[in-house]
Amino acid sequence: VQLQASGGGLVQAGGSLRLSCAASGRTFSDYATGWFRQAPGKEREFVAAISWNGFSTIYADSVKGRFTISRDNAKNTVYLQMNSLKPEDTAVYYCAASRSQYSNNWYKIEMYNYWGQETQVTVSS
Repeated sequence: VQLQASGGGLVQAGGSLRLSCAASGRTFSDYATGWFRQAPGKEREFVAAISWNGFSTIYADSVKGRFTISRDNAKNTVYLQMNSLKPEDTAVYYCAASRSQYSNNWYKIEMYNYWGQETQVTVSS
């Protein structure tokens, strides 16, 4: 699976962005998909994930109620709608695909088999 993230940019605090993760190659709908982010000087951290069929989603506590993950398997794309953005959301964002269908695994970086290129999100105060 090849993944390409897009949709990042510069936004003021309180604003919104929608990230997209477009997939090609193997059957994308076989994979759970997650979003991670990495801020300068910090470790990569989990943001959100969604099951192969879109029925199950999980979120990091820091983004619950503000971010929404969704997918359109007909378009081989996963989305991350980010609302009420804060300066601390500033990071490079990555999407990744996992063969695991157990949501307890989706928090773990090592459970992802394919990673896409990053997209930068910058939130100004």
